[in-house]
Amino acid sequence: MKNNIQISVVICTYNRAAYIEAALNSLVHQTCNKNLYEVIVVNNNSTDNTETICQSFIAAHTDYSFYSLNEPKQGASYARNTGAALAKGALLCFMDDDAIAEPDYLEKIIDFFKAYPNAGGLGGRIIPRYIPSEPKWMSYYVSSLVGNFDYSPEICVFAPGKYPLESNMIIRTDDFRSVGGFNEMLPGVVGTVRIGGEGKDFFYKLQALGKQIYYHPQIIVHHVVEVKKLTKEYMYRVASGIGRGERRRVLAISRWAFVKKNIEYTFKLAASVILAIKYTFQGHPAKAWPVIQFRIDAFKGLLNH
Repeated sequence: MKNNIQISVVICTYNRAAYIEAALNSLVHQTCNKNLYEVIVVNNNSTDNTETICQSFIAAHTDYSFYSLNEPKQGASYARNTGAALAKGALLCFMDDDAIAEPDYLEKIIDFFKAYPNAGGLGGRIIPRYIPSEPKWMSYYVSSLVGNFDYSPEICVFAPGKYPLESNMIIRTDDFRSVGGFNEMLPGVVGTVRIGGEGKDFFYKLQALGKQIYYHPQIIVHHVVEVKKLTKEYMYRVASGIGRGERRRVLAISRWAFVKKNIEYTFKLAASVILAIKYTFQGHPAKAWPVIQFRIDAFKGLLNH
């Protein structure tokens, strides 16, 4: 029976021919009953053979509720909203196209919402899978740019101002629709420019409604990180995208909110210098400058550079 869907997984994909099949395969090999979930793949104008791979995979797994479609407007927020509009499940899960879910991923999500019926949202752990290995310059503070996320060793409620990452987040479908989904003024990557912060904006709206957002450390996806792609240009795009998104988000509130954000970023930049000095004295000089560069690039994005 395919009319008993409890959770809808939305995967937005763009030029991920090398990894999308592994992501989909991890959702086939789940411990929960296949009739309890569906997977909606939203191709966001891929120019490689991502679409062909997705369609072939779905054709080979017709006993599962897997679907694919294309969203012509470029940006993750557009694609996620399009996928969510088709969701049949009461729960809505977002996962990246280069992520691999643990076998008990969906089972644990369903069990969590049964145990916590008042939960307004949920985030899980994201473990980077570096290919071939973690670079020596990578630190805990910079690794958030490649999706590393480990908020707490125990199930807990996110503190005010804290929230899940978009690549491993689950909400009730009704709550998603009540806040209007993702803010399309914060679309994610469009061409070579990133305007991020869509997850932050979304969860702030949920928290403003009084919803409690939880973290569960055992709800895990592994995120593929190709080290050769972590160029200076790539890291700038991601970090500046954070600042660029914050610029749009806070200016929509007020000019004073933008001024306060500039003050906050100034303190964070100063803190990064102190942290870099600490890394250097601890014998890890390679980790020092990337921490500072992260904050410089984010600040540039905030100032719209």
